[in-house]
Amino acid sequence: MLCPICNIEMKKTIFYGNEVDHCPQCLGMWFKKDGLRTAKDEKDKDLKWLDIELWKDKTKFKISKTGKNCPVCSVPLYSVKYGDSEIEVDICNLCEGIWLDRGEFKKIIDYLKNKKYDETLKHYFKNLAKQGIQVFTGPEDFRSELEDFLIIFKILNYKFAIQYPDIVRLISMSRK
Repeated sequence: MLCPICNIEMKKTIFYGNEVDHCPQCLGMWFKKDGLRTAKDEKDKDLKWLDIELWKDKTKFKISKTGKNCPVCSVPLYSVKYGDSEIEVDICNLCEGIWLDRGEFKKIIDYLKNKKYDETLKHYFKNLAKQGIQVFTGPEDFRSELEDFLIIFKILNYKFAIQYPDIVRLISMSRK
């Protein structure tokens, strides 16, 4: 498989539990379908529930041709904003693979860490309901979606403890 930038042979490696192809020259990485999501989940378990569906709402795409071709399908890759961030990733419409340039994975993780706090504080109950529904409807398997729901629920405990320390103290005293 050739690098879409350098046009040299890429090497296979394991990256956070996923087999990816990476270019030894430009250090870009090719993720197969769902590979970026599972690598993100493995990197930071607290981000597991927060998924950016790059293909879900095509009306939100800000698509532009990149001049790069998919290393699997040989069709042009398209540049898409990662969620509402300024990070642009290159995607293939056919195989749904994702190309990340050097350093973009770290930028995505940093973006998601910031988004995690915004999402949980601003839209907590909406996210809790959404994750509760996804336990039964997917897109991931039951166990994975249940883990996502429990992470959101754990965040509720932290949020409650921070916002209402006096109530938490009273509850703790009543248990003794």
